[in-house]
Amino acid sequence: MHINPKKSLGQNFLIDKNIQRKIITTCAFAPTDTVVEIGAGTGIMTQLLAAVVGELHAFEIDRRLEGVLTDMFQGRRNVHIHGKDILTADIAGECARGSRKIKVFGNIHYYITTPIIEKLFTAREHISVIFITVQKEFAERITAEAGTKLFGSFSCFVRYFTLPRIVMMIPKGCFSPRPKVDSCLLKLEVRSEPAVQVKDEALLFKLIRTSFQQRRKTLRNSLKDTVSEDRLAEFFEHYDIDRNIRPERLSLEDFARLVDFLAEIKRF
Repeated sequence: MHINPKKSLGQNFLIDKNIQRKIITTCAFAPTDTVVEIGAGTGIMTQLLAAVVGELHAFEIDRRLEGVLTDMFQGRRNVHIHGKDILTADIAGECARGSRKIKVFGNIHYYITTPIIEKLFTAREHISVIFITVQKEFAERITAEAGTKLFGSFSCFVRYFTLPRIVMMIPKGCFSPRPKVDSCLLKLEVRSEPAVQVKDEALLFKLIRTSFQQRRKTLRNSLKDTVSEDRLAEFFEHYDIDRNIRPERLSLEDFARLVDFLAEIKRF
């Protein structure tokens, strides 16, 4: 049955069979795994997943494809089709079983990637690893190191909760319809503990977001409405940091030091 991709849903179906098999091999799923698939589409990757994992929860928001998937996997006891938006789903409640953590797999369109990652992080206690196909530029931003042009607030956010790594490049010709850019298979291994320990996690995220809102400014100018110039001056002197440093030059660890420094002196 032919299904025309919906542009409104950002549907680009992976059609290269060699790449399909390579992705499954790279993810190294096992018969003991419970996997959540985001955007099951026409069910091609769903079929490959169902053959190697113990339990599969396939989410698909497109009602046309939900019916196709239901018929395709009728009688397959290890496959559960969820015709709903992953952003509104209770991932842990619907998919987690006992103490065993779930794995996540999906081909994610660019405009919805950030909300989906944020959603998954709310259930991170129940997730061991996330494999998602995203646009190359987005993956490079997530995995960027401090001091590079691509490093930003979302790089810090993802690195705080996971170990991010690009594991495979996927050319744009592997999809239908063909997107304008290449993609990557991105692996986010969920940390058992955050990458840094801070006294005020909410303040950490606030300072990072504020710092990168106008990334061409120096850190002290970006934070002038949040942290007083005197406090920042003390911080720069204490850690021997250039007072004219820009936000992208600070690592996640540096931002954590700033949070704890402010918490220690109890004034901003």
